[in-house]
Amino acid sequence: MDGMDIGSKGVVRVVVTGAAGQIGYSLVPLIAGGKMLGPGVKVELRLVEIPPAMGALEGVKMELEDCAFPLLDKVVCTSDAAEAFVDVDICILVGAFPRKAGMERKDLLAKNAAIFKAQGEALNSVASPNVKVVVVGNPANTNALILSTFAPNVPKSNITALTRLDHNRLKAMVALKLDKNVTYVDGAVIWGNHSATQFPDVLNCKVDGISDPIREAVGGEAYLRDELIPKIQKRGAAIIAARGLSSAMSAANAICDHMNDWLHGTGDKYVSMAVFADGSYGISEGIVYSMPVRTMKGGSYEIVQGLTVDAFSQEYMKATEAELRAEREDALSIL
Repeated sequence: MDGMDIGSKGVVRVVVTGAAGQIGYSLVPLIAGGKMLGPGVKVELRLVEIPPAMGALEGVKMELEDCAFPLLDKVVCTSDAAEAFVDVDICILVGAFPRKAGMERKDLLAKNAAIFKAQGEALNSVASPNVKVVVVGNPANTNALILSTFAPNVPKSNITALTRLDHNRLKAMVALKLDKNVTYVDGAVIWGNHSATQFPDVLNCKVDGISDPIREAVGGEAYLRDELIPKIQKRGAAIIAARGLSSAMSAANAICDHMNDWLHGTGDKYVSMAVFADGSYGISEGIVYSMPVRTMKGGSYEIVQGLTVDAFSQEYMKATEAELRAEREDALSIL
């Protein structure tokens, strides 16, 4: 994958779709304030919404202007993805058709297939081939797959889906369980789909000051199966139940973490990103699957090899792989 030296660019062009929604509203001030790209990097924000939300989007633009961010060079509001994607450097695809009561997952895929097909075609036509894309709108992994199918000019390695929120949740819950600051937790992994089948894995986790294997230190397989894993898998629903709204703040934070690490590098550590599977860990190619990745400055990454995967892990990893394969087949039949 070609590198991107954002420090050498005068202004970085960033697209956010669904920008007037909850996540978009939480995200755009973080980008304009430098959390995503770092201090000293100027941004041009291109905010995309559906036509009925353009009034609300204009309000978001006014607030951005009123914040007087030194790094914010320009704000463009549009409902036309083809206009927004011209020579774009970074594309954050938050907007997606929401799942409604009584809607089957295949119905949701059908609605979103049309959206991400159109966006893929627009990216393919007018974006820089070096554009870095993270898909947030659900079903994120398969939406990323659809997008890539219709954007052959963009390398598959430039298209990812967000599982960093799940990764951050896992680190935080391990830290809370062991009464440690989250900075001492390293090696957490989210495998698979950003859905209720994802596998939050602590087998390769290390926590400063804890000598026992972390799986045993937190309570063993029984605790993982009965408490930790279901809690991570259902955390989004729990937040909606508690506050009546989705987890916009933590999602926006995770998007910034995902992109910052992708562009600036993780050093000798690794994080979770949903990327195109390459056969590593026995996961079949052709799906977008969350893996442990090590990123290098400029926007390249590699899937970390050699992590321990036991029978307990394999059970969960194969279940989430099966769901992604089924989603891919449903998407292909729709398209």
